[in-house]
Amino acid sequence: MFKRLTLLSLLLLPVWAQAATTEFSLNNGLKVVVREDHRSPVIVTQVWYKVGSSYEQAGYTGLSHALEHMMFKGTYKVPAGEFSRLVAYLGGEDNAFTTDDYTAYYQLYSNNRLPLALELEADRMVNLQLKEEDFKQEIRVVMEERRQRTDDNPQGLALERFQSLAMLTTPSRNPTIGWMNDLNNLSVNDLKQWYQQWYAPNNATLVVVGDVKPEQVKQLAEQYFANIPAQTIRKAPPAKELRHIGERTMTLELPAKVANLYIGFNVPSLTSAEKPKEVYALRMLLGVLDLGLSARLETRLVREQRLLTAVSSGYNPFSRGDTLLTITAIPAEGYSLEQAKAAILDEINKLKTDTISDEELKRVYAAILADDVFGKDSISDQANEIGVLESLDLGWQTADDVPKQLQSITKDDIRQAAQTWLTAPNMTTLFLKPTQLNVGDAQ
Repeated sequence: MFKRLTLLSLLLLPVWAQAATTEFSLNNGLKVVVREDHRSPVIVTQVWYKVGSSYEQAGYTGLSHALEHMMFKGTYKVPAGEFSRLVAYLGGEDNAFTTDDYTAYYQLYSNNRLPLALELEADRMVNLQLKEEDFKQEIRVVMEERRQRTDDNPQGLALERFQSLAMLTTPSRNPTIGWMNDLNNLSVNDLKQWYQQWYAPNNATLVVVGDVKPEQVKQLAEQYFANIPAQTIRKAPPAKELRHIGERTMTLELPAKVANLYIGFNVPSLTSAEKPKEVYALRMLLGVLDLGLSARLETRLVREQRLLTAVSSGYNPFSRGDTLLTITAIPAEGYSLEQAKAAILDEINKLKTDTISDEELKRVYAAILADDVFGKDSISDQANEIGVLESLDLGWQTADDVPKQLQSITKDDIRQAAQTWLTAPNMTTLFLKPTQLNVGDAQ
């Protein structure tokens, strides 16, 4: 398996690693990153703003996401609804997304539409209208989105509670979509201030990937963006959690179909770690536990002991501050949530004392590398990676360093990471216990 994955990775590597990547900045501070990928005559353009829900203050949660919705409601040049209609008419795709740390807008076209894509993005960077009547309509859409995804969804509600309990001292505890009470009280003037405060060329990155030349992108970027004035951007405070804050546990009883276990550990990201090596060790550690059918949790707890019916995990090392390493599981029939937690913690504790085999270490490295390579096959995925790294001020070059950093991780590094971070004082647990389902309950 290791040899097959490694060979596959090496075969795929030239698709992205050898692609020519160019960066430059305009006089107003807009950074532009261009990656050439001439496999197909298509391009993706993305504009990333360094603002998301982790920038928001108490009482104003959901601002960034609400503004994302309003960015499609028209400028003085492009009326409401015309942006997406025009993109679709020309055979393109467009959308946007908001996270804790950034807000991004993208368009995908044939390569001859690059001038239009940049003209549209430059226009709404500075000319958004933000009408009261549009806001009243759109905030209702956002509130309904929240009801469907969170308030009326037991798993969504549990995840929101879990995040809020695990991230006690930073804005990351707040949902990106916002708390319902805050959404009820947001005004169009709040959005105008947010737009004026953060949507500026010197707080944005333009990413273009596909069948283009850097010279062409530079000429068009100068044409459409250069006259947009820079703004004074205040530096957001670092999103650092208290370390070893103490174990936290919550039990929720909701009309879910099955019981769910959520375990999380407060851990650093690449932007907050004192030693970046710890971050790569945590990524390898999680691979040992839960990456592929040969991983420990899947092999031992799902297939061999049949104590769990499903298990998954997550860790995002690319975050504006501290983050979470999470493990979620569904116990098998006849086993409790408490037994599921005990079994998972037992496997974690083995990492603190037992030796990881050379074969296991090689398997995890090969699997992570293969995942990364497959994740960079499309031009949109390549652009996403560049945008994330630039929005966190890590630089797109960080991605090129990942394989070397992962390969340098030793068994002792993984053991040390487990002993340091996967501890009770860093742990949050949420037990989601099903209540009686009523007729009409969807979950």
